[in-house]
Amino acid sequence: MKRHILAGLVLAVLTTVIVLFSGPELQGVALLGAALGGALGLVPDRSPAQRAAGFGVGFLAAWLGYALRAAVLPDAAAGRAIAVLVVVLVCLGVAGLTRGRLPLWSALLGAAAMAGAYEATYTADPSAFITSSATTATSILLAAGAGFLATSLLGVVVVQDREEERAAEAAAESPLFAPTEPAVGEYEGAGNHAPARPYTATTAEAPRRGLPATRNLDPQPEA
Repeated sequence: MKRHILAGLVLAVLTTVIVLFSGPELQGVALLGAALGGALGLVPDRSPAQRAAGFGVGFLAAWLGYALRAAVLPDAAAGRAIAVLVVVLVCLGVAGLTRGRLPLWSALLGAAAMAGAYEATYTADPSAFITSSATTATSILLAAGAGFLATSLLGVVVVQDREEERAAEAAAESPLFAPTEPAVGEYEGAGNHAPARPYTATTAEAPRRGLPATRNLDPQPEA
């Protein structure tokens, strides 16, 4: 837990420094980028390089969606819907082609970073897409990179902590003593059986199908 707190403090300091010593373009997206980058570093799925690559794919896909909106798609609900469809399909296609080595969730996180930071700027002036998108992309990537660097080394630690928590919960829920009586149908050990009784053979069997209970087996003398 101490390492988690340390990583959080580093992330807080980096975000504060970015806000204090950056321009207004980065100040507005500093918290968004730091939060998404921190989440990207904390999730222990795939290696940090693969997570970062997936994030980059989603980020570029979102940028491509805005490029399509600025170039060919109408500025209406239909155009925005087509752009969103293209972005999600690109993220899904890359994740499928790489067989999950570039995880889908990290690509979607990258797309969310670009969309969350740039949507308001694009809506205000779609004609300035080239210059405004470059400025916003640089700003959000810088903030996300700071968050990712602050937490990327904690992925393995998170896995270990979760395994220890599950082991502790399982130990707390397990009974202290095993049941002394065997369950129904369970085999009993030799020491649990009652002493065996001697077997006594019977001289006569119960009547079966109308036969007499006893039969004389000695031959009868002839008259």
